[in-house]
Amino acid sequence: MPSLALLALLIALLGRIGFWPALLALALYALLPIVANTVAGLSGVPRGLQDAGRALGLSEGQVLRHIRLPLALPVLWTGVSTAAVTNVGTATVAAFVGAGGLGERIVAGLAVNDAAQMLAGALPAAAMALLVQGGMGWVGRRLAASP
Repeated sequence: MPSLALLALLIALLGRIGFWPALLALALYALLPIVANTVAGLSGVPRGLQDAGRALGLSEGQVLRHIRLPLALPVLWTGVSTAAVTNVGTATVAAFVGAGGLGERIVAGLAVNDAAQMLAGALPAAAMALLVQGGMGWVGRRLAASP
């Protein structure tokens, strides 16, 4: 669903504009990559490793906590990283519903056809997305390297 359409739907459902519909839309957008990667990561854990844990007497919860989640963590983290970077970019659209942020400068620049004003919002937003991507990648590499 396009981000602006989701914002319009949430405004209609919540009966207000501003921060809360934008926050809810961003949270909903974050769910898809996180849930999809969690499912993919957990289903990618070899059955033999899970069976070995059960053979050692682990309960299903212990197999999940001590075997499946640690092995799925890199894939799960990729979903969290994708959601975070996507939300940084999508958050600029929230200015169209009065939620503020860097998108306000972009919208104001679009309204008066002022490239400098548009860039005053677009460049920091792009830099923030790159910083978030770099930070999430760094954490992901640390998670993959940890025992």
